[in-house]
Amino acid sequence: MNTNTTTRTEGQQPGPCITGSQALLESFLREGVDTLFGYPGGAIIPVYDALFDYRDRLRHILVRHEQGAVHAAQGYARVSGRVGVCLVTSGPGATNTVTGLADALMDSTPLVLVTGQVGSSLLGTDAFQETNFVGITQAVTKWNCQVKRTEDIPGAIAKAFYIARSGRPGPVVVDITKDAQCGTAPFRYERLTSIRSYVPAPAPAAECIAEAVRLIDAAQRPLLMAGQGVMLGNAEQELQAFLAKSDIPVASTLLGLSAVPTSSPQYVGMLGMHGNYGPNIRNQECDLLIAVGMRFDDRVTGNPKCFGANAKVIHLEIDPAEIDKIVHADVAVIGDVKQTLPLLTQRIRSAGHKAWIEGFRACDKVEYEAVVRKAIRPEGGRIRMGEVVDTVAHAYDNDAVLVTDVGQQQMFAARYFGFRRSRSLVTSGGLGTMGFGLPAAIGAKLGAPDREVCLFAGDGGLQMTIQELGTIFQSQVAVKIVLLNNSYLGMVRQWQELFYDRRYSFTELANPDFGLIARGNGIAYRCVERREELAGAVAEMKACKGAYLLEVRVESEENVFPMVPAGAPVSAIRLE
Repeated sequence: MNTNTTTRTEGQQPGPCITGSQALLESFLREGVDTLFGYPGGAIIPVYDALFDYRDRLRHILVRHEQGAVHAAQGYARVSGRVGVCLVTSGPGATNTVTGLADALMDSTPLVLVTGQVGSSLLGTDAFQETNFVGITQAVTKWNCQVKRTEDIPGAIAKAFYIARSGRPGPVVVDITKDAQCGTAPFRYERLTSIRSYVPAPAPAAECIAEAVRLIDAAQRPLLMAGQGVMLGNAEQELQAFLAKSDIPVASTLLGLSAVPTSSPQYVGMLGMHGNYGPNIRNQECDLLIAVGMRFDDRVTGNPKCFGANAKVIHLEIDPAEIDKIVHADVAVIGDVKQTLPLLTQRIRSAGHKAWIEGFRACDKVEYEAVVRKAIRPEGGRIRMGEVVDTVAHAYDNDAVLVTDVGQQQMFAARYFGFRRSRSLVTSGGLGTMGFGLPAAIGAKLGAPDREVCLFAGDGGLQMTIQELGTIFQSQVAVKIVLLNNSYLGMVRQWQELFYDRRYSFTELANPDFGLIARGNGIAYRCVERREELAGAVAEMKACKGAYLLEVRVESEENVFPMVPAGAPVSAIRLE
């Protein structure tokens, strides 16, 4: 993105001279920032010194690893709808954030990461803890820049926040040299309202709106597919209005879960590899697919050549780069879905699709008998992941913020946890980052302090960022952690079972005593192995006012079904 052009701003007159570090913190305050996730170091120490005097206005959460800072900021951003902010030092402190930046870019999470850098006179000399972080992060950020002059800090931060949150959101890096942090300059903050070369939300074409309306009115077997773009665009009410008038069934991508309440009479389930039977098996019957704020990820489409093979496709999307990238759109409605959805709703005819929706309910009954009943109401044997999720969901009346790590527990949680409110799921979608869950749950709780936050993690993923239990201890974050311990890297083991002749190559885990680790970090803990103890343990966890780690030792060789084999059409979904 080229943003070196004239900008229009809303600002104030220059103020007194202050240091670059103070200017950075004042800039944060002008953007409404209240929480920072970070870890200090030599190249960022001037900012941390200045932060000492801002502790009453800026809450700083000291993580235990810089990757945790970014994931925590992602969790904060996803539930609050605000920009997550991180602060780290140069060299390894900066490079430790790259996984989080890549995750945020793929999942369109608004994030501003400020990194310290060696003094400008040392750039290019391989100085201690110097890395070319701008070069490193070009592929995993929406925009990045390096600031070498104190007076340029406010402008860089204004641009960073505007780019991070506008259009299709994403992560931005601002790399600030140490001398720029220490120098002084008059402070003036001008909040950006536009950048001439940057069009975050193109205006929809009238002819595309007209053609989309024609296809919707003519459709007999339509399906709307809701992605995370609905929530990123704050278009939940606009979507509900469209659904009410069109009576079209709606399915959700993984990241789109909670955009529509799961109890909605038009909601027919989750799309994709481990999604629900109905929206996958009936894909070939559809005569119209309406994609709203989703990008046709391969885990949704399976074999894209077969996806919606008998359907016309309408794609509502803010990012033109996503059009025709995976699945051809017969009509592309480019623009912010908060504006484009009402344009369709105003023009379409009121319709009824009762019989078509009832066909999905018949599929639900098939799936319940073949899969769901066995998962949440097993007869004998060890505790199953699905029944743990179901028990927790009912205890919280499907109204908690669900955070997951990546793997089998992610899919079980997505399938069996219900949603009543928007922005109630935080998970790593596109990158599939193990270790995401624990720090993201910390950020989610800080971003939505009035809501309960339940994290489901596997024994593999939890150990990738387990040091963040120390962050919970120090910052007293009341996260409820459900550890589904099967002593395996479960999803990889499932693939090894189904497609590699049960050759369990390095997927079995010899785990530590999680109770000792939890208690060592001041976190309440209980371990459950017997089914009859599960409900009581969940009630105890819910009643706990602080953080709680509930370890449930589950069936070691349980599989997630339904499942679409990799590369197969979604209609080839397997129930066992």
